Amino acid sequence: MEILNKDVVVVGLGGFGSAALWRLAQRGVEVAGVERQAIGHHLGSSHGRTRLFRVACQEHPGLPPIALKTLALWTSLGEETGETLVRQTGCLSVGAPDSGPVRGALEAAAAAGVPVTSLSHDELVARQPQYAGLAPGDVAVWDPGAGVCYPERNVRAHVAAARRLGADVYPHTMVTEIEADDDGVTVRTPTVAFHASQVVVAAGAWLGALVPGLPLRPRRTPLYWFAPRDPASSDFTLARFPAFIWRRENGDGLWGHGSDEDFGVKVGLDRDEPHDAVDPEELDRYIHPGTDLDELSSAVAAAFPGLDPRPAKVIPCMVTDSADGQFLVGRLPERPRIVVAGGDSGHGFKHAAGVGELLAQLVTGEDPYCAVDFLDPGRFSR
Repeated sequence: MEILNKDVVVVGLGGFGSAALWRLAQRGVEVAGVERQAIGHHLGSSHGRTRLFRVACQEHPGLPPIALKTLALWTSLGEETGETLVRQTGCLSVGAPDSGPVRGALEAAAAAGVPVTSLSHDELVARQPQYAGLAPGDVAVWDPGAGVCYPERNVRAHVAAARRLGADVYPHTMVTEIEADDDGVTVRTPTVAFHASQVVVAAGAWLGALVPGLPLRPRRTPLYWFAPRDPASSDFTLARFPAFIWRRENGDGLWGHGSDEDFGVKVGLDRDEPHDAVDPEELDRYIHPGTDLDELSSAVAAAFPGLDPRPAKVIPCMVTDSADGQFLVGRLPERPRIVVAGGDSGHGFKHAAGVGELLAQLVTGEDPYCAVDFLDPGRFSR
């Protein structure tokens, strides 16, 4: 088997991996990226036409600097290529004043110095008449710097930029084994092997299989698009129905955004309950009306009566949960030549370029641009 020598190999070219490849190539690192599918494919986690982009991230106060770095990198790359990689159309965090979306958005915005606006119940009702079933105490936080981003488009843009900067890219190439020792790292595929000083493993739902021992649980998460009951209505366009995260009084979490360009109205359901782990090799890619559609359709009918509650389109996706809901980004304590990135628990793509920059800094020994202790994979062993 042929062995190719590189400084760094990146395994997995989804959101995190493609960004790491780009940022490493930008530094002049001799790097190769390996992806088992096509670039920008729909079989993992970085797909579905759009993702929410937020700066005031309720999931952790350490995330806004990563979102801001992502915004800067995507804006610069978009200006270079003429593509729109992120659109700041704003986002509403809705719920009771002490709910996760509202409290979390306010805390994250304060920590990052991001300007947001608090809306009273009456202001929310006047601003978004599409919402129904608001509890009397529901309020909102408006983050004007939030909006949407584009997973397939952005992944392809990362990889194209990396190629222009000299990176080698190997699509349709499955990594079967990663071996690390004092002399370096060997990454094996059925057709070629790579020897490098370091490897970045950003394989999404397959990360736990390639790097055993990490506290990761992949799960199936279908994506849904809806259409207005009135086809002539503009009430659910992105301009009038911006991105939102809504914790309803009954405990249901709804999220989504309006339609624009060639994508429809996206709405998802999130519940604070355990999810069954799945084997990504055996992911159920069928759509089941009873379990996949009925619950969300009922929630959409109650929350947004102007939408047809029957989804216009549904596709399966995967999310990989970590033990504490935060990313795993950093070196493995026992195998420091292996750098991992994953476990984003469903809120990772908006941070992709910023995580790629962190990965490039870790690999090249630069000081990270923000605090990274809360991302350290070694936190679980400690």
